[in-house]
Amino acid sequence: MKFDGTDFYAALIHELKNNLGVLSMTLERIPLLGEAEHDASVDSARLLCQNVVDRLHQALLIYKAANQSIHPVLDAYSPHDLVQEIAAGAKALAHGRLHVETSIAGDTPILWFFDRDLIEMALLNAIHNALTHARSTIRIEAEMEAGCLALRVRDDSPGYPEHILESVADGRPYAATGTGLGLQFARLIARSHDNRGRLGELRLGNDSGAVFSLLLP
Repeated sequence: MKFDGTDFYAALIHELKNNLGVLSMTLERIPLLGEAEHDASVDSARLLCQNVVDRLHQALLIYKAANQSIHPVLDAYSPHDLVQEIAAGAKALAHGRLHVETSIAGDTPILWFFDRDLIEMALLNAIHNALTHARSTIRIEAEMEAGCLALRVRDDSPGYPEHILESVADGRPYAATGTGLGLQFARLIARSHDNRGRLGELRLGNDSGAVFSLLLP
């Protein structure tokens, strides 16, 4: 039997992801004691562990996308519910360190067609980035823009570096580590959403902080 190294590495990443998932759940059970040093260390460990789990999950999907196209499972979901659930998850991860807000514009439809699991993963990646860099506030938004559902994560961080903004605008590939991997993953997910030839988009910007946007046709 021929040894397939790529499949081996994919299986290894999957196993590591699952093991770190168990570790993340274990860290969640460590109580906060109201002692600044202890609580900060526990929060940092939890956030780092969850970030690594997410990165490994993204790496698996990008690996699959390199060998075959991502095929989203489209169904009708509520953008309103998604924003509230993403915000609840962000609040749980923030543990009171940051203020988490939501903003749902009046023109946001009750239902929209998208792959909820993939979109949630892309937004959570933006949330993790915001949790690392925001000074005090994260806001999750939904509105309509140019006929697309726009889902956004804003924060009051120093914003995205210019080289990342230029890479997104030019459609260039990102580095395969850190923020670059998460953005590559988000762009793949956005572009996998196709409505009569119109593809979804990832957009980044700076507006009193970083602005991460997914536009879904």
